[in-house]
Amino acid sequence: MQKETLESFRSGKVNLLFATDVVEEGIHVPNCSCVIRFDLPKTVRSYVQSRGRARQNNSQFIVMLERGNAKQRDQLFDIIRSERSMTDAAINRDPDAFILKACTIKDTDAYYVDATGASVTADSSVSLIHRYCEKLPGDKYFVPKPTFQFSYLGGSYECKMILPPNAAFQTIVGPVSRNSHLAKQLVCLEACKKLHQMGALDDHLLPSIELPSEQDIIVQSKESTSGAGTTKRKELHGTTFIRALSGTWGEKDEAIFQVYKFDFCCNIPWELYSGFVLLIETKLDDDVGNIELELYLVSKMVKSSVSFCGQVRLEPEQMMKAKLFQEFFFNGLFGRLFFRSKSAGAPREFLLQKETKSLWNTSNMYLLLPLENTSSPEPYRINWMGINSCVSAVEILKKGALLGTERFNGETGNSAPCIDGFLETKCNSADFIHLADNLVDINNLKDIVVLAIHTGKIYSVVKIMSNTSAESPFDGSTDTAPSEYTSFAEYFDKKYGITLMYPGQPLLQLKQSHNPHNLLVNFGDEGTNGNTLEAGVLIKKPHIHVHMPPELLIRIDLSREVLRSFYLLPSVMYRLESLMLASQLRGEIDSCSSNFHISSTLILEALTTLRCCENFSMERLELLGDSVLKYAVSCYLFLNYPEKHEGQLTARRSWAVCNATLHKLGTAHKLQGYIRDSAFDPRRWVAPGQCSLRPVPCKCGVDTLEVPLDGKFQTKDPKIVVGKCCDRGHRWMGSKTIADCVEALIGAYYFGGGLVAAVHIMKWLGIDAELDPSLVAQAITTASLRSYVPKTNEIATLESKLQYKFSVKGLLQEAITHATEQEQGVSYCYQRLEFLGDSVLDLLITWHLFLSHPDIDPGELTDLRSASVNNENFAQVAVRRNLQQHLQHHSGSLLSQITEYVKFISEPHTSRSLQGTKGPKALGDMVESIAGAILIDTNLNIDEVWRIYEPLLSPIVTPDKLELPPLRKLNELCDSLGYFIKEKCIKKGDMVHAELSLQLKDALLIGRGCERGRKAAKGEAACQLLKELENRGISCSRSASQKRKLDSEHHSDSSAFDMDIDVDNQISVKNSSEPNKRHKINEVQLPVESNRVSSPFNNCSEKACIPNNGTPVIASIKTKKGGPRTSLYELCKKVQWPMPTFETTESKSRTPIELGEGSEKRTGFSSFVSRIDLHIPGFGSIECTGDARADKKSSLDSVALVTLYELQRRGKVIIGGS
Repeated sequence: MQKETLESFRSGKVNLLFATDVVEEGIHVPNCSCVIRFDLPKTVRSYVQSRGRARQNNSQFIVMLERGNAKQRDQLFDIIRSERSMTDAAINRDPDAFILKACTIKDTDAYYVDATGASVTADSSVSLIHRYCEKLPGDKYFVPKPTFQFSYLGGSYECKMILPPNAAFQTIVGPVSRNSHLAKQLVCLEACKKLHQMGALDDHLLPSIELPSEQDIIVQSKESTSGAGTTKRKELHGTTFIRALSGTWGEKDEAIFQVYKFDFCCNIPWELYSGFVLLIETKLDDDVGNIELELYLVSKMVKSSVSFCGQVRLEPEQMMKAKLFQEFFFNGLFGRLFFRSKSAGAPREFLLQKETKSLWNTSNMYLLLPLENTSSPEPYRINWMGINSCVSAVEILKKGALLGTERFNGETGNSAPCIDGFLETKCNSADFIHLADNLVDINNLKDIVVLAIHTGKIYSVVKIMSNTSAESPFDGSTDTAPSEYTSFAEYFDKKYGITLMYPGQPLLQLKQSHNPHNLLVNFGDEGTNGNTLEAGVLIKKPHIHVHMPPELLIRIDLSREVLRSFYLLPSVMYRLESLMLASQLRGEIDSCSSNFHISSTLILEALTTLRCCENFSMERLELLGDSVLKYAVSCYLFLNYPEKHEGQLTARRSWAVCNATLHKLGTAHKLQGYIRDSAFDPRRWVAPGQCSLRPVPCKCGVDTLEVPLDGKFQTKDPKIVVGKCCDRGHRWMGSKTIADCVEALIGAYYFGGGLVAAVHIMKWLGIDAELDPSLVAQAITTASLRSYVPKTNEIATLESKLQYKFSVKGLLQEAITHATEQEQGVSYCYQRLEFLGDSVLDLLITWHLFLSHPDIDPGELTDLRSASVNNENFAQVAVRRNLQQHLQHHSGSLLSQITEYVKFISEPHTSRSLQGTKGPKALGDMVESIAGAILIDTNLNIDEVWRIYEPLLSPIVTPDKLELPPLRKLNELCDSLGYFIKEKCIKKGDMVHAELSLQLKDALLIGRGCERGRKAAKGEAACQLLKELENRGISCSRSASQKRKLDSEHHSDSSAFDMDIDVDNQISVKNSSEPNKRHKINEVQLPVESNRVSSPFNNCSEKACIPNNGTPVIASIKTKKGGPRTSLYELCKKVQWPMPTFETTESKSRTPIELGEGSEKRTGFSSFVSRIDLHIPGFGSIECTGDARADKKSSLDSVALVTLYELQRRGKVIIGGS
């Protein structure tokens, strides 16, 4: 306020200034034409300096004297004579005269700091005390400053100084002096000494600034990128390996395993799944090895359970067969059993032909074996018969018994495999089918599992194609285009060199194996009838079947139920691995000792980011942990630093809980390796013994699994992709994610074990939060000894309203005392208790919302907390409960504002202004400080505080009653509709004038606001726009806003146009081989009677339909991927055109298509064509269609480019200055 007043005086807006003697020196004021001094100057210097302010020509300097006071008149004359004498002596001094006199040097009153050499004299101590007071917390009603009381002791003076109630101490009495001026200086000097000794002044004798302690300082190397704990900074980190999965049994002849049984139960009764067992060396924690989870398949759900079943010993032969089974089946289903060397003409190789030791890693050693489907009383029975069948199949492929080496190469033609002699008698029977290694009854073929010997792929038999044979026309099963093969027999002969022995046998229809899917997420409840999800859009896809001669198949003695279960294993194992990692972290945190148990599921939630696309994430726990951390640190600081004022405590807390500090603590304990920051990609998941088909070689420049904390592994480059792992587990991660994880873990421990558990993990992290019970008793004792003027009725009345009687009344008296009471001699105020109470209410309300709304979106939970935990809400609580009348203060301005606010609150809601009167901050502060006082009085019983405050705070906002701030609400509405807002703010005097303009399709709306603050002015303008939009029938529900936020990862509405150049619009799939048409441009003419604008001359009631800003200019169109869309987006934002809508169509061909030109040329079987609809206010709509492209984003760029050039042709934009 003082700075604004001085600025107004300097600029000429104010021409009369009332000030204390502080303007004599140190504060710049312009030359004045008239200076009137009301108080008599005490020194010649004071007289000269105040008169010096009247520097204009013909200015006046007036000193006011008490009428008839001869003493004052004589004193003023003495000062004037002294000033003239000093002036004459200076003017008439002989510069050549040197008079040497003996003199004695009197020790000057001063205080020195040996460490720095800093000093303060009696003369400079007064200004230093004022400077110290200026740094103390204050508000618009209270400016901290010292007061002085003089005592006349028969010819000498004694001065008593009283400092503000939030100073390090309140009163001090100086030594007796010969005059009052010296007495004031000496008491200030004594105060400076004491303040330095207490740490309130630093060694440079300046007011101490709260800086982080050495352990809190973020040490950075010269190469280190700034911004630790921020969203912009990205860091390369490794992934912690799971110790529970490591094993050395691969080197042993026999081993003992822990057995964990997998059971699967589908919600469709006739869909059966085989059980499996997981064999590992390490016993898992109970909450990891005994779990249930739901797996979401297309149009069905499978409940899976994991249970511990004791131990099992495997003999050497069993271990060999189990490993071979795992290698065979996982590679046959999800990988390849045959590989062709990269060198030209080299034969293809069988993966398991040679030593397979390279497929196994001691850090990831476990077995997954199928179980027999029996009703045996045994808890499990491994299906060794099926395993042996797979071993036999491997041996057959190894020996090449059925197909020779030349046959695998496809070079020479050999006859089909021979059947052993004892089967010859059945060869001519129509009831049997010849397989490659056996004869099978035709009635037993359905649903059996088979292996194609020429490809190594695993299938299940769907049915016998009775009207077909190998002589039937070859259709490729998926291709309707003319084929180069006339029959299946010719196809296998020419492509694989196989001459079929039984070409007359009917073909078998086989169900192809497919990639595993992420079954942990229910991507769409609406998915039925074979629907699947591609790019976030549910699309119906046909089942993929192939036709094959039976004699090329080996029967695997496993049921189709086993095959079904194999597709569930990647998702089950991924969840188990994640829980193992969470349990591993829990073991590190609780390694010392703990009397609580936090579930691994809860810790896993704290380690999982939104990017994982799970149905849980760290966001809710992060919000809770933030409040818990704030509360714990606040209690620690309040009790451990009783001499610190609120500003110092707040600064220390800010350093302790800031993201940079949390990031440092998190990385120091290697939390980054535990964080799950990307969605589960089952195609890259590999079991032990499986060879990855999608390797991502490490190019990170790090040879170790762990990445050093070095600046060269930090960047702010927006092109860096976050979350994608290389084969060594290195991945880029947002720096803030680590800080968020620290808060989420604190929240998880608080949720699972209360405040004791939360303090335990804070101690492990290195956060000072552990409290000494004696400090609480000390705080209570200090409050009970504090001197105050008891107001019995005041305290008793307030206690009745609170429904709580204080044991120490001094705590409540302090909680309701404003700092302005200093003028009445009160030496305390509520600021420290407000600091504590703020964190108490933050935690209590957050915990209440967390428990009351377990299913709402984390963003909405944050909004609920923001609406409940704020000064305005607490001020309303004070007025609703009539607490404002108990606030002890000495400020007329505060009293008038409270009166005005109480009147505003009592008005009917409908008659209130758009923005309304803001509550005095002192009222909200009092509500917080009373909460802090109750917490101390109850010996930190936070539950008791909630018992008292829950009825006071009621009704607490709920999601259906949540009202967002006007500007936020307007922004969300415009984002959903694709409109842009332009804002303009101008400061005129003390007021800010804001103007928000919103271009609709048929009108330009303008809202205006005028308030003291920029935010409030924009809020008032937003209120006007929202009201106008509502009158036009345009509004946005809160639920719709939340739905858009939840769906943003996978879906978006048709107007989506993301700045990260990733537009996920609905894709309609058409299986067509028709060539795509070139782009077309259609202009839609709007009818005159339509509500849409058809002419730039149509006006709405607010403004012309489109602002006349001239033709916009685009310097150049970015040619890289996403560039045309970015240019179009920036254009629309600049001229406030509504966002264009996109529609993309995918066409599939059964023959390869060449798309694109030059470096963009690509060949594929799908083409994407995008269409755009852009509405230009006052002109109409433009529709454009782009060229066909091989991927969706390129097709969007194509149509954006076409649209930009069409806009240039129509004179709506200038590109490149042309």
